[in-house]
Amino acid sequence: MNAAARPSRRKWARALRIALVACVALLVVAGLYLAWRLTRDEPVDYADDAAHFKYGSTGGDRLTGIPYWLWVALPEVFPEYLPDKRPGHGYASFGMVYEAGKDPRYDLPAGMSRRNVRGIDSVYLNCAVCHTGTVRTAPGAPARVVLGMPANTFDIGAWGQFLTNVARDTKFTPQRLLDQIRVMENDSHRLVDKPDLINRLIFRYIAVYRMREQTLSLPQRLSFIEFAKWGPGRDDTFGPNKAFFNFNMTHADPEELTGFADFPSIWNQGPRQDAHMALHWDGNNDHVTERNLNAAFGTGAYPPSIDADSLQRTARWLETARPVPFSDLFPVDAALASRGAPIYQHYCAGCHGTKAPPFVHQQRQPGEHVGEVVPIAAIGTDRRRLDSFTWELAVNLGTNYAGFEPDWGFDKPYPRRFTRYHKTYGYANTPLDGLWLRAPYLHNGSVPNLRELLEPAAARTKIVYRGNDVYDPQNVGFVFNVPEQGGRRFFKLDTGQPGNGNWGHEGEAFGTYLPAEQKQALLEYLKTF
Repeated sequence: MNAAARPSRRKWARALRIALVACVALLVVAGLYLAWRLTRDEPVDYADDAAHFKYGSTGGDRLTGIPYWLWVALPEVFPEYLPDKRPGHGYASFGMVYEAGKDPRYDLPAGMSRRNVRGIDSVYLNCAVCHTGTVRTAPGAPARVVLGMPANTFDIGAWGQFLTNVARDTKFTPQRLLDQIRVMENDSHRLVDKPDLINRLIFRYIAVYRMREQTLSLPQRLSFIEFAKWGPGRDDTFGPNKAFFNFNMTHADPEELTGFADFPSIWNQGPRQDAHMALHWDGNNDHVTERNLNAAFGTGAYPPSIDADSLQRTARWLETARPVPFSDLFPVDAALASRGAPIYQHYCAGCHGTKAPPFVHQQRQPGEHVGEVVPIAAIGTDRRRLDSFTWELAVNLGTNYAGFEPDWGFDKPYPRRFTRYHKTYGYANTPLDGLWLRAPYLHNGSVPNLRELLEPAAARTKIVYRGNDVYDPQNVGFVFNVPEQGGRRFFKLDTGQPGNGNWGHEGEAFGTYLPAEQKQALLEYLKTF
């Protein structure tokens, strides 16, 4: 061998070794990057507690989350399944709440969280989706977003049906959805965090198929629930729990199949816990933390996936959260309201307490029953929601979180499993904080305003259109007699249908036979709550 060739060979060998080392290093770095990327679990964080309530994660976006880019594409690809059947409105079609300046095609509504998990940005529901509403002073006026009030415009049943329908459609394919995402990327600069190559690969080969599998597994388990009959601001509170526990509802008592209930307001949770008030419409629990953890199931957060720190942050904020005063938007006749105060004290205070926390006297006064359960025979309202919660369900709820250690960071004592759920035989007297924002009234939302609630059932409206956020300050409730407005059709609630009864809470003890001038004074006073 030529001596001059040896240095050349050594040079090539050295270069090859360097190249191999570089390749190995590159593979290690790439492997570490992919390991980090595909095992990330980072929710979007918010410095402000109110913003965290609106957009913070409960953990549901870990296992149940929908890829962000899929979320924004679905309404554009499948407008035929939207309530208004028109693209360009995003999930506002279902009455989801978008703050001023947010585009429903690209931005998230209040009640949706975002988390980067398993290499992709996922979004899903949080507590605010059922507990954030809007108020308008007139049609077309700006909407006032109010945190903690019932989600008066959101039709969660229709939203669930939409997801099921699109998953069954032949257009629900990775390529069709990626094409739509590409169109949205090109047409707008507002698509948040455009998907990179890794996102597209996950989207094409995993995410779409995974969502289809998850979505199509639900209809059979939920077949006994009539989502189309819920309407905006309502759901069947415990029907999904029965599906979760795999109850065979084929031979269930028909009386327990329909348990419609309004979304409740959730202000002032601290005083409720301190006084051990009965929670839920039927008062089946008196432990706020248990109630919160069970409610988190509705956001897709289960024991292995719940974000305890995030949920606890929301719980702390709700302990002292307050409603927006009526006087912020509408005038109150102070003189007339003062004449209504003693009428309230005589007819209402014994059951509903004072208008401000702590709602009950330090030592309960005789006849003071706020936060207690009133027997159904005494209140006389539609009993379907009461009957939907059974002893069997109470027992099964007791198994939730069994075996999970209570090291969640919760401030107040929390057992390993739920212990406070029980069957009751009536509905709970609740405090009336923010009462004006809690329309329509009764547990099933069958009475449109407070004026009608002060009338005998025979004089109450039989057909109520739900979902309008335009407020009627004279009657203290949302406009209910308009079937359609601004291109949006409202939900027709027939009070003659099972679970929608508008009777009860009437008679001498409830003030329904007061003279008109006294009712007007009481109504004015109730505006100050």
